[in-house]
Amino acid sequence: MSARRSTAASLLTLAVAAAVLTGCSQKKDDKSSADAVQVTASDSACEVSRTSFPAGHVSIEVQNKGSKSTEVYVYAAGDKIVTERENIGPGTKATIAAEIKAGEYEIACKPGMVGDGIRQKITVTGDASAAAGSTDPRLTAAVDSYRKYAQEQADATIPVVQQFADAVKAGDLEKAKSLFAASRVGWERTEPVAESFGDIDPKTDTREDGLEAGQEWTGWHKLEKSLWADGAITDADKKLADQLVTDLKDWQAKVPTAEITATSMANGAKELLDEVATGKVTGEEDRYSHTDLSDFAANVEGAKYAYELLKPVAAEKDAELSKTLDGEFAALQALLAKYKQADATYTSYDKVTEAERKAFSDAVNALAEPLSKLAAAVVVK
Repeated sequence: MSARRSTAASLLTLAVAAAVLTGCSQKKDDKSSADAVQVTASDSACEVSRTSFPAGHVSIEVQNKGSKSTEVYVYAAGDKIVTERENIGPGTKATIAAEIKAGEYEIACKPGMVGDGIRQKITVTGDASAAAGSTDPRLTAAVDSYRKYAQEQADATIPVVQQFADAVKAGDLEKAKSLFAASRVGWERTEPVAESFGDIDPKTDTREDGLEAGQEWTGWHKLEKSLWADGAITDADKKLADQLVTDLKDWQAKVPTAEITATSMANGAKELLDEVATGKVTGEEDRYSHTDLSDFAANVEGAKYAYELLKPVAAEKDAELSKTLDGEFAALQALLAKYKQADATYTSYDKVTEAERKAFSDAVNALAEPLSKLAAAVVVK
């Protein structure tokens, strides 16, 4: 979603001053654009304007000239995600604000939002030991609190996943079904952190239509299909249940090593809304169990938690943005609350009408657009 800057109308008596201010603002914007790393994506190319730039705050301006929606990632070694932006439509632009340490990376464009992407190697120069972020103590505290939150979510997930796996291994179809959505909540709240490790997400949370060539289908959604579509638990499923626990314990152990910055938190909040827009609202995510609204709610909760931690700085820099985000988060969560059942589960998504899905989509889009501006609002220059 493109960012829009608000402007104020000036009185005639202030026309000269306004012209001066406008000129200064334009120069500042031109400089910002000149400093940005330009990425031009198409169906067959990923052109990067600079393959070497200084560590610290980096603005990546993406233009999709292709015929397909694309994604843009910055990968560290081992395909560890440093920052990303999904669902950049044909003919549209997106700006990614990120904090990147010195080192060797790859920028990847993924036309059609599949595959390993078309990649370009880049070098980020400077002090490799120095954090790329700001020194604002409020943001330092926000990062510390968010890392603690991510760890708590991972820690809380493992016992529920173990119960889910035990039910699968016992052949208890109904119990396994009852635990499926609950086992995913902590993951969905902090999915950008989980995805940043590169190899864990494909093993645990890939849908059948998201498999790469030669990739074995494992994880939650393979088990989901067995439980709901097939209505039977096989010996292979029992082994997959154990593997799911192992893979998620790997995620749990890696959380302390995650690269978390104020801008990655803000970008992560936007990514969670993108997850909702491209998977949950469409009903594609949990297509067999129809537990999409549980994932949906967890994504929104995680995004809001990140925003609330960053809000003291964001509100100081852009009070109007903060006011808008407060209102849109409240509206979306109020809409979700209408579908929450007495037992804390949510209405089965196959019972949600097309008109109701449209209302969800509109509410998500209304939040996603201002949320895309949050990263820029917490950058200290």
